[in-house]
Amino acid sequence: MSVEFRLYPDRLGKVPRTGAVQSVQEAELQLDKPASSVVNRGFLESAAHAYWRLITRWTLGLIRATSHDGDQCIVLIVRPFVLLRFHSPEYEVSENHGTVVWRIKRGILVSPQGRDSGSLRLGVAAVDEARGRSRIHLRMEVHNFYPWLRGNGRFARVGVWVYAQTQRRIHRAVTRGFLRRIAATAGQG
Repeated sequence: MSVEFRLYPDRLGKVPRTGAVQSVQEAELQLDKPASSVVNRGFLESAAHAYWRLITRWTLGLIRATSHDGDQCIVLIVRPFVLLRFHSPEYEVSENHGTVVWRIKRGILVSPQGRDSGSLRLGVAAVDEARGRSRIHLRMEVHNFYPWLRGNGRFARVGVWVYAQTQRRIHRAVTRGFLRRIAATAGQG
């Protein structure tokens, strides 16, 4: 099975001292199979589980994903150290596009004004399909996230730098690794 994979440049933007943070990582796959093998709920569910497992693996088990009352939680070692709590995942699939969205509920990494306002979204879209080959666009996006680490007031200047050098870099590295893993998974079978 032939798989071609290309990561696009990140769209991170400047970390503002106030307001929401955005982050987009994208990639393109070319597969020797129909787009429907990737643009479906089963693939999205598998990819979602792979994302959370990858976080656990990259952090040597210090950060892990758990479920609690239907919510997805990212914890430091064990509860009650909930770094991020997401609402239950929301799936949407059409013929050429599929997404899974985790709306951010709260957590240690979320500032109080950012509770219930941001999201993490994985999207897969069929771009082109011809002669048994399909081109798939992958997109992982953090939208409207208010990081606690950034702080506010006078600390915001330092907090912006601390956030950009830690949490943002970690998320970027994990997401880029995840997109590579998704490409390998899509090419199997």
